[in-house]
Amino acid sequence: MYQFFVKDSQVGKDFITITGADVNHIKNVLRMKPGESVRVSSEGGHDYACSVLEVADTFVQLDIVDANAESTELANPVFLFQALPKGDRMEYVIQKAVELGVHEIIPVAMKYCVVKLDEKRAQAKVKRWQAIAQSAAKQSKRSRIPVVRPVMDFAAAAACAMECGCRLVPYENECGMQATKEALCSIQRGESISVMIGPEGGFAPEEIEALRGKMQVISLGRRILRTDTAAAAMLSALMLRIEMMEGET
Repeated sequence: MYQFFVKDSQVGKDFITITGADVNHIKNVLRMKPGESVRVSSEGGHDYACSVLEVADTFVQLDIVDANAESTELANPVFLFQALPKGDRMEYVIQKAVELGVHEIIPVAMKYCVVKLDEKRAQAKVKRWQAIAQSAAKQSKRSRIPVVRPVMDFAAAAACAMECGCRLVPYENECGMQATKEALCSIQRGESISVMIGPEGGFAPEEIEALRGKMQVISLGRRILRTDTAAAAMLSALMLRIEMMEGET
C-alpha cells in the first residue's frame, strides 16, 4: 500500500483529492487503477485508509474507507541534532532517521566538521534534504513528514537541544554502558528527546564540556562508529525503547 501526503483542504467528508506531482507518479509511474488501496496522511495529523476512485490527468480521487487509520508516529518526539558529515552521508542520515521515526532533523556546524557551508549552499542543501525526508516518509509510511531545519551553529543547536526533557549525547570517549541503560530506561512516555551527534572528527573538547552536565553523555559501545552509523544506532535504540513502552500495560 502506497503512502501520500495532502493538505487539509484536499480532504472532504467522503473523498480525498490528490493534485500536483503525485498525480503523474500515481498515473504514469505506479500505474494505479480504481479499486487499489492507498494510505493518506494530512498536514493536520489525520490518517486515512483509502481506495482509488478515479485517475484523471490533473487529479486523483480517493474514496475514504477508514477516516481513523492507525498513526505510525512515535509517542515521543525525537529531535536529531546531526553534525554536518562529509560527502553524501547527510542524505543517508536523513533517510534512516525518518525511517526510524525522528520528529525533526537539525544539521549542526561544529568545530571539527569537514564540510563548511556558506548560506547559499546551506539553503540549497536543506531544500534537497527536505525532499529526501519527504521521500523517506512516503516509503516508510510515516503519518507526517519530518522537518529538516536550517543549519545551526553549535551554540544555537545546544540551546535548542536543552529545551527537550531527555537530552542525550553519544560520545566516542565515554566508557561503560550503565549510563546508556539508565538514560534509556528513564525516558517517560511522551517526553521530548534530543540527540546530539558529533562529526567525523569528534566533538571538540570545549563542545563536549559545554554539553556535559546539561545533557546525558553516554556510550554506544566499545567500537568507534562513523557519525552516520552513530545516528542510526542511537535512533534505533530510542525507537525500540519508545515502541516497547507503548506496548507496556
